[in-house]
Amino acid sequence: MSVHITYFVHGTTTDNEQHLSSGWNDVDIAPIGVEQSKQLSNQNTTQFDAVFCSDLRRAVHSAEISFKDKSPIVIDARLRECNYGDYNGGPSSIVEPLQEKMIDERFPNGESYEDVKVRIANFLKDIARDYDGKHIAIVAHKAPQLALDVLLHNLTWDEAFRCDWRKTGSWQPGWEYTIR
Repeated sequence: MSVHITYFVHGTTTDNEQHLSSGWNDVDIAPIGVEQSKQLSNQNTTQFDAVFCSDLRRAVHSAEISFKDKSPIVIDARLRECNYGDYNGGPSSIVEPLQEKMIDERFPNGESYEDVKVRIANFLKDIARDYDGKHIAIVAHKAPQLALDVLLHNLTWDEAFRCDWRKTGSWQPGWEYTIR
């Protein structure tokens, strides 16, 4: 049994441009995010059995631009960003350092990264059951991607944060994961 996953992050948002950490705030992609999604569509030639995306507008819009008419798009709320609670939409200079401290402890009125991991593990269980032998794509956010690194690449949370492409400047048009 195996499912191949290619993970894509949503395009740049209006909050990204203002150095805000959206969390569960439902912001859209900025004009540059639209262009990034179009470029991804042109770069990607893989035919996915399905494209799953978070229900937040920035992920849905990115997925539609990149994969509409190529693969069926399935919206799944379990792929949402971490709920930063009182910090949703807060300055990234404050929220980003807090993220690495909120592994087990929840953001005030929000969730922890372990909560995100539970959501993603539940999602993966369903994908493994329903998409055995298939190749799917995911369009989502930072926290779900880090949870995949922990769950499927056996990284610790510290390693996942340290190796995160956002810190290392190593963006690429898709990251590969396999459910075995």
